[in-house]
Amino acid sequence: MVKFLDLQKITAKYADEIHAAASRVIDSGWYLQGKENECFEADYARYIGSRHCVGCANGLDALIWIFRAYIELGVMAPGDEVIVPANTYIATILAITENNLVPVLVEPDASTLQIDDSKIESRITAKTKAVCIVHLYGRCAYTDKIGEICRSRGLKLIEDNAQAHGCIFGGNGKKTGALGDAAGHSFYPGKNLGAFGDGGAVTTDDETLAQTIRSLANYGSSRKYVFKYCGRNSRLDEIQAAILGVKLRHLDEDLEARKQVAAYYYGNIKNPLLRLPVPAARESHVFHLFPILCSRRDELQRYLADNGIQTLIHYPIPPHKQECYSEWNDLSLPITERIHAEELSLPISPVMTQEEIETVVKIVNQFK
Repeated sequence: MVKFLDLQKITAKYADEIHAAASRVIDSGWYLQGKENECFEADYARYIGSRHCVGCANGLDALIWIFRAYIELGVMAPGDEVIVPANTYIATILAITENNLVPVLVEPDASTLQIDDSKIESRITAKTKAVCIVHLYGRCAYTDKIGEICRSRGLKLIEDNAQAHGCIFGGNGKKTGALGDAAGHSFYPGKNLGAFGDGGAVTTDDETLAQTIRSLANYGSSRKYVFKYCGRNSRLDEIQAAILGVKLRHLDEDLEARKQVAAYYYGNIKNPLLRLPVPAARESHVFHLFPILCSRRDELQRYLADNGIQTLIHYPIPPHKQECYSEWNDLSLPITERIHAEELSLPISPVMTQEEIETVVKIVNQFK
């Protein structure tokens, strides 16, 4: 069996360091908002290339707090519009509607599966306040054109960096998460930088925004028992911060292993029934996922399972076809709909053996 993602094996690579980090927290007697959070936030901000990092409970909350903070600061107001890719994971859109903002869905480029920058300007209205890009699958979604649109139109650029820790935009060498005004990050266990439970963070260069988010995620308080905002409890705990600190030290090594798997896939998958996204610059994709497209996707998935290869679909139903957004169900977004009907993610991780990689390619190529 070739597992889609072997978390036990990934953990085993750094088991001694992880156990030591967890024990350090347990023995310290301090479990929230302590030194481990301070250290991880500083290290992660430095790694991403941002001035500030604020840990929070999960990646969805990270995005929610960015929009909420902009509302509290008077930059946005309920009813304002946010441009967002139509083919993203639903969390990106939930963060917008949670704040009573209006998502404006933009189709992706079918060759990259990232938001099509040629379609953004036509969707801008007087109510548009931000563009939210999603570095989906671990691939950099930012383009110089998107940056110029935001600068010239006075729009905030927000990044959903949940799947792309360590990814670099080739144009200026900056990492995703430091390309816009603020970015949300997820440390869900299956992510390239994954905790042992839920966790997230916001990165930004804006000190006022960072302070506001830190307060909002701490019941709305920046000083004990004094509440400026109606906030919530959304904090990264000390054990998760300590474990993330360990894994951050090894992240680039793990990303290099993922890129090697992807390079083998790109060089050796030869099946006319499949389509692969056009390759990105090597530094601009960290391969959280390796998506392929097939018009017989469900049949292909069953075939691979029968041959001992685990796969996942990211994602079977697009956001605009979900019941929770029933008001959008009649929208026609053909590129997005085709991607969601055809996408299948192959196994990819830093612990795959060469034999496993070759097995995946062999079985995929034999699909008829």
